[in-house]
Amino acid sequence: MNAQITDRVQRSFSRSFRSYHGSASQQAKIADRLVEEMRLGGAPQQFAAALEFGCGTGHLTHRLCTEFDFQNLTVNDLSPEAAETAEAVRAAFLCGDAETVEWPQRPDLITSASMIQWLHDPRTFLQRAAQALAPGGWLVVSGFGPEQYRELVRVGSNAKAPGLCGSGDMVAAIEDQLDIVSSGESLSSMNFPSPRKVLEHLRRTGVNGRAQKVWTKTSLAQFTDHYVRDFGTDAGVPLTYHPTWVVARKPK
Repeated sequence: MNAQITDRVQRSFSRSFRSYHGSASQQAKIADRLVEEMRLGGAPQQFAAALEFGCGTGHLTHRLCTEFDFQNLTVNDLSPEAAETAEAVRAAFLCGDAETVEWPQRPDLITSASMIQWLHDPRTFLQRAAQALAPGGWLVVSGFGPEQYRELVRVGSNAKAPGLCGSGDMVAAIEDQLDIVSSGESLSSMNFPSPRKVLEHLRRTGVNGRAQKVWTKTSLAQFTDHYVRDFGTDAGVPLTYHPTWVVARKPK
């Protein structure tokens, strides 16, 4: 990531660390889906060395530790507050940008949920992960696709993540190195009473870290009017999520 953007994203997620876990219901569902896909794909019960990127408050971390055994687990995050997640599961903590920190050698599981969309080059990251895996190792990753927060894009927000990619893009990045076990994507929608509540949701989950907009009374009113005009229903206003994922294994 660009250093200034990285700093902004890190500060945003750090500020929202206490509110993220309870507010990020969609991200929790995605973590559940990744673990389910691992089980259905025949993942082993035990991993010798596992590496999770973007652990955050631990939605995926805790699910993994419930379902699998790890001799050594390292979790990474941009925000230093996530050291609490590592401590809770007795994992090593690797703080920093996933694109620049030094990775542990030859893990047999590399996983990440709802993080790679923040990278400017998810393809290179996925290829590096595929190369870093030990023979027989598993790559289990989710991100978000181009329809993510499409309502915000329509009303002119610049807060969207830079590395949105479909499941086909993820598969294409690694299929020459790994055997694809499964991949997929879905669309889901959350409803909010008002556009202001959408903004509060984004703030609680830290995903507005790239936005540089300073809200005024006028700009907030314009945002609200535009959002309601284009997307308002009797149930309020929607916000679209577009999770994408891939599960793959390295040949032995």
